[in-house]
Parts: sequence; C-alpha cells; structure tokens
Amino acid sequence: MDTKVLYIVAIVVASVSGGYYYYSGKAKKLDVDSAKNMTYSAQGVHLTQTDEQGNLYIRAEVKQLQQDMLQKTSQLDQLKAVMYKQGKADATFSAQRANGYDENRKIVLAGDVVVTNLSDQGNMEFHTDEITGYPKTRELETQHQVIVQSPTAEFVSQGLKANLNDGQYEFYKVRGKYAPSS
Repeated sequence: MDTKVLYIVAIVVASVSGGYYYYSGKAKKLDVDSAKNMTYSAQGVHLTQTDEQGNLYIRAEVKQLQQDMLQKTSQLDQLKAVMYKQGKADATFSAQRANGYDENRKIVLAGDVVVTNLSDQGNMEFHTDEITGYPKTRELETQHQVIVQSPTAEFVSQGLKANLNDGQYEFYKVRGKYAPSS
C-alpha cells in the first residue's frame, strides 16, 4: 500500500475520532450546565454549619426546603434555628417561612417570626410578621411592627434595625412601658 494512502486513512481516522471526542465532550458540558438550572427539594432537613475556624455557627431544622440553583435562592418552611457565637448559643429564630437570596446572604423570615437574642442579662425577644436577616454580618431589619419583650421592658416598635454582634438596636415610633430592675 502506498504511504500516501496510509496518511490519508490516518488523517480520516484521526478526524473522525477527534470529532467524536470533541462533540461528546460538549454534550457532557451541556448536561452539567443544565444541572445548574435544576430546583432541588428536601423534607425534614437538619443543618449544622461551622464558621471558618471550625466553630459551631448555626443549627437549623426545616420542615421543607426548595433550592433554585440558577436563581441562587431557597425557600424554607417551618424554620427553627439557633445561632452560636464562640461555641455558645447566642440567638434563636423561628418562622413559618424563610426565603434565602444570593446563596442565603440575605434571608427574609415571614409568618409568626420570633427572634430571641440570648444574653447573660436576660433574653430579648422580637415578635413580628416579617424580618430580614443577614447571617454573615448578624444584622436584622424590618419596617413591620415589632413587639419587643425583655426582662425590663415590653414595647411595640414600627420597625427595627439590630446588630446581634454588639447588641445595638434602633427602634422606630416606640410605644410601651419600661420598668428598670431595682
């Protein structure tokens, strides 16, 4: 057989093989891309998360979870969570629903929301129908009515901004009663 014919046969075989591998690889890439468009759901979720140093950061229970990978959002039903600071329970959260945005950097709690800030001086509870939380910065905010209960005060505020790191709170249009401990 002539070497010229062998070269042509080798080029044809190489082209067919290369084309096959090229296009089959693209098909697999398309499968991976389509997985990003999926929505996942789970029931009876128990979550334990640690911070960058490996310390316990949050524990949560959710009745049902739906997560949209493309939109980077999540919907949680019947949320109960405990947030930790330096290995000690620091705050609790409960709500009928929670919607997470931007990979849960922003979470909107809605429906019978109760947030409790746990401290040695006594617990401070916030009751509202909707509140937005930012887990990384440990901040909360709402323009909805908030009932605040603490060992020394009980009042209603039309809105709240809270920083759970340093215990700084801003209340709006407050009405209530204050009874300092003696």
